[in-house]
Amino acid sequence: PSMITFNALISACEKSAEWEKALQLFNVMSVSRLQANTVTFCAGISACGQAGEWGKALQLFGVMAESKVELDTISMSIVISACEWVDEWQRALQLFNVMACANWKPLLLSIFKNTFR
Repeated sequence: PSMITFNALISACEKSAEWEKALQLFNVMSVSRLQANTVTFCAGISACGQAGEWGKALQLFGVMAESKVELDTISMSIVISACEWVDEWQRALQLFNVMACANWKPLLLSIFKNTFR
């Protein structure tokens, strides 16, 4: 399977709330010697976050940073949203401050997403 295939599978897991399967696919990618990219990590982080697994989302974000995959406003916003979904507002605020220190422009989505939930 190619990177495109794995990205599609992990995105499908995200949409069907199958966060554990998404994480299993990361392991399969590793065994297949495929390097996850920004799209892969964002889909996995989002799958965990939407399932209320904010700790797993943060772990995956840490793996993303360690693997030298480009961190960007979108990936950071997805992690912030994962924290917001489970009322981890302190952690979300810390991440938001990291974005500010890096001179990244936060997406309005990351600021107001749960206001209308």
